[in-house]
Amino acid sequence: MTAAVSDERWQVARTALADQTDRFVDLVRAAPPEAMATADWSVADTLTHVGSIAWLYVCLVDPERPLPPVPGFDGLLPETTVDTVADFNDVLLGHLTERDPQLLLDRLQTDVKQFLVACEGRRPDETVPWLGGAQVPLAGLCAHLVNEVLIHGHDISRATGLPWEIPNRHAVLFLELFLAGVVRHGYGRLIDGGPPPNERRVVVEFRSAYAAPVRLLLHRGRVSFAEPDARPDVRIDHDPATLNLMMFGRISQARAVLTGKVRISGRRPWLLPAFRRKFRTPS
Repeated sequence: MTAAVSDERWQVARTALADQTDRFVDLVRAAPPEAMATADWSVADTLTHVGSIAWLYVCLVDPERPLPPVPGFDGLLPETTVDTVADFNDVLLGHLTERDPQLLLDRLQTDVKQFLVACEGRRPDETVPWLGGAQVPLAGLCAHLVNEVLIHGHDISRATGLPWEIPNRHAVLFLELFLAGVVRHGYGRLIDGGPPPNERRVVVEFRSAYAAPVRLLLHRGRVSFAEPDARPDVRIDHDPATLNLMMFGRISQARAVLTGKVRISGRRPWLLPAFRRKFRTPS
């Protein structure tokens, strides 16, 4: 099991969220709201999506805040899995109809500030219920929102030609604090599905220059932390920004590998596809 989140990394996550939100706001202000950021979402839609997550996260850390005005929202959260999160997002966008960029940006900034205030003085490993019944630590929640800002900033940049950098020191938080956090505290039904359970143990080690290695074990359909002395079957040396873009389908694994920014090695690298089919993210 990885070590608990340090106060230093908790502070890094909160600073990253404040800084990257400010960058995202500047990017969106410079982008035409009607421009298509993805095949389905305009810049304004993308902003609404990011804002809906910030809104939800304020509600998760502050139960006094009312949930987004979506019928049956309480029931949606525990029933949503990694394979149905697109439907969850469509429901939110269908009910949150405001598309005025200035109003949305003001709300996003307010919600992020309130989220950070609500986290002050609280431990990074305090958990809240999340999609699919997962238990996400506050540090992981913060890291997930940082990743949403970075990935969707990339979408807007690619569509409009406006500059956008994904800094590795902040991109690494998604694996280090969010993914490792849900493995540590319980991912519920979040990644239900995938390949049938198998007796073969697959140990995958993620390594970068920006955080301690994360070594995960897939066995009998469950993902957990590998024993400290477990020998990795697969090693993934990576730039965190490239790994995140690959995990969320913005670039292919082939392209990520060809750039040299994701390097796959180990004694059984052919076992990686089975691991990725189980331990997966929306794309």
